[in-house]
Amino acid sequence: MLDIKITLTENPKPRPDEANLGFGRHFTDHMFVMNYTRGTGWHDPRIVPYGPISMDPAAMVLHYAQETFEGMKAYRRDDGKVQLFRPEANGARMQRSNRRVSMPEIPVDDFVQAVKAIVEVDQDWVPQAKDASLYIRPMCIATQPSVGVSASSTYLFIVLLSPSGSYYPEGVSPVKIFVEDEYVRAIKGGTGEAKTGGNYAASLAGQEKARSLGYSQVMWLDGIHRKYIEEIGTTNVIFKIDGEIITPPLEGTILPGITRDSALHLMRHWGMKVSERNISIDDLVEAHENGTLEEIFAVGTAAVVSPVGELFYKGKVLTINDFKTGEVTQKVYDTLTGIQWGRLKDEFNWIQQV
Repeated sequence: MLDIKITLTENPKPRPDEANLGFGRHFTDHMFVMNYTRGTGWHDPRIVPYGPISMDPAAMVLHYAQETFEGMKAYRRDDGKVQLFRPEANGARMQRSNRRVSMPEIPVDDFVQAVKAIVEVDQDWVPQAKDASLYIRPMCIATQPSVGVSASSTYLFIVLLSPSGSYYPEGVSPVKIFVEDEYVRAIKGGTGEAKTGGNYAASLAGQEKARSLGYSQVMWLDGIHRKYIEEIGTTNVIFKIDGEIITPPLEGTILPGITRDSALHLMRHWGMKVSERNISIDDLVEAHENGTLEEIFAVGTAAVVSPVGELFYKGKVLTINDFKTGEVTQKVYDTLTGIQWGRLKDEFNWIQQV
């Protein structure tokens, strides 16, 4: 168990307007910080006032992108209590990401303790507004000053908190997605399954192209054949075709999303046919043309569940479900958010109280 030292701020920030939070724009009064030194391990866990960190300009994260992060949320129940959704799964995923980029792993119990501790200190920042939550951003960065290409010998683990509203400006309404067939996000054997910043940097050009054309996000195709569907921007994607739920498999190129796993678990629990298999963009176009493409929705921590109402691929516009939220999409959203905010019974032991 971590022995966390707490230093409270003497200058609390004013609280933002909960009706206009946006996403990732505001940060709370404090942050969790812990150091790693090779030969010593993780040490000096502490909660300190939020503020800049001092870093050598030769810090290896700045030159070789040795960095990982997580995304999770704290939710305010109707009775005022605060809870987390599957935090141990985020801790386990960060361990896998750290292994992939040669960074030291953080024990899952320590990860969860750190998250709970900082959320408890800043729990007054957890929004009460409908559909708003406290976004949690754990991150690891390499800090050794060196421009030699190797794994760092020192690291920082930091947890930031950000009261946030809906990730997409559209809210829980159908979004428009651009299918990217020029740029590639990841290939097998790469870092696609790790939650590391370089993956997101590689996605920005496609994302900017999509937004210039009036689309919210990018649907990525595989890097070899340029036809198999992988992810939508910062989220996993799920299709309902002729009654079957289909999502791309975890084969090293896409992030093993915790919301994805939870949504698939729910749909299997409901007795639906769920398949994790490759599906091509041509299959999707064909299903749209023959009327069997019933729903598409994106799933992720930030967006939770976001229905897709339109796809744009090589000059062709595909309208999904008359640009309406599908029945399964709505049920998954209602159930997940109901459990996360404590409005529905947690049958799966996914919730941890702060």
